[in-house]
Amino acid sequence: MDSLITAAARALSLGDPLGALNRVALREDAPALALRGIAMAQLGEFARAKVLLRRAARTFGPKEAVARARCVVAEAEIALVSRDLGWPAKALDAARKMLEAHGERANAAHARYLEIRRLVLTGHLDEAERMLVELAPARLPPALRTIHELAVAGIAMRRLRSKAARAALARAARAVRHAGIPALAAEVENASLVLNTPVARLIVRGEERILMLDEVEALTGSRVLVVDACRHVVRDAHAVVSLARRPVLFALARALGEAWPADVARGALVAQAFRAKGADESHRARLRVEMGRLRTLLRTLAGVCATKRGFALVPRRAREVVVLARPVEGKHAAVLAFLADGESWSSSALAIALGASPRTVQRALDSLAAAGKVQSFGRGRARRWTTPPVPGFATTLLLPAPLPSD
Repeated sequence: MDSLITAAARALSLGDPLGALNRVALREDAPALALRGIAMAQLGEFARAKVLLRRAARTFGPKEAVARARCVVAEAEIALVSRDLGWPAKALDAARKMLEAHGERANAAHARYLEIRRLVLTGHLDEAERMLVELAPARLPPALRTIHELAVAGIAMRRLRSKAARAALARAARAVRHAGIPALAAEVENASLVLNTPVARLIVRGEERILMLDEVEALTGSRVLVVDACRHVVRDAHAVVSLARRPVLFALARALGEAWPADVARGALVAQAFRAKGADESHRARLRVEMGRLRTLLRTLAGVCATKRGFALVPRRAREVVVLARPVEGKHAAVLAFLADGESWSSSALAIALGASPRTVQRALDSLAAAGKVQSFGRGRARRWTTPPVPGFATTLLLPAPLPSD
């Protein structure tokens, strides 16, 4: 490898894409094309970066399989950052195995971290955690140790483990000081801000207040029954009942939770759960059926009792019933939560992340665009959607919730 290639690679490893381009911008050999592609990616020119990396992969000779594998890993990182979740994961796995076979542990670990970050982004926390356990970050360069701790913190925050998240971010801050990469340091700082930003609203007896992540964690371990509108579950300190795929039942549970200890009139329940303006006999019959289903699902946590004018929630072990709500609510809030990370998303990537059909997501985006809440750029498969972050709020608790099917 000649001196210019070595110097450009060192500049990229330190987060200096302009320094790298100054050395290889006019060269067309395969290593230079690869480095130019990575430099353009660091500058945010993802489309140009992908073109350069694919040219480099084609230009490398048949005996340079490791170099081609590095190009695949770089393209996979661009796909992740640009939220192209449809990028073939098998290609990344094959590249990682090639790098491991040739002793490139750092690059192979980087490929594994890309897989983990994609799993965290799409809410597959168990699998991401299992992969993290298999890695040994102590033997990795500072930049990869930083990425490892960011992944640990991301999982901890989504599992409502604020102490573990703070410890991981502290380790990430120490590692990134040794790495000396400004962009990575900014990522650590942004992740740390989440722990000091409101993540949810608490509704108790008709009153509301905002909560931080550690307050939410404390709430889930206390002697209260929580109707969690962030994840569409009902929980106490001993058990969790998911209603994520039962939107009508969750709407009923939330209405009862917000009214506790009072009951809720049948007409109000019909309006909230069925979106009906008036309650006729068919609505009341359906309400009885749905309340029976809710009573069966929540039997270990609470009773659903009929009253003279409606229904009431009666906790079995908990002393109090509270509702944990998203900081900002409204129609298509789950789509807005993903877009609020500041990145540009394709509709297909949103569908993968939300576990919803592409048509459902596209209708949501069209509705939000008509309301002026999101913007799009590009056409066809290159079309991307974005929106400014919601000021003053974090979106950690919003991400795992799937879209209710239409």
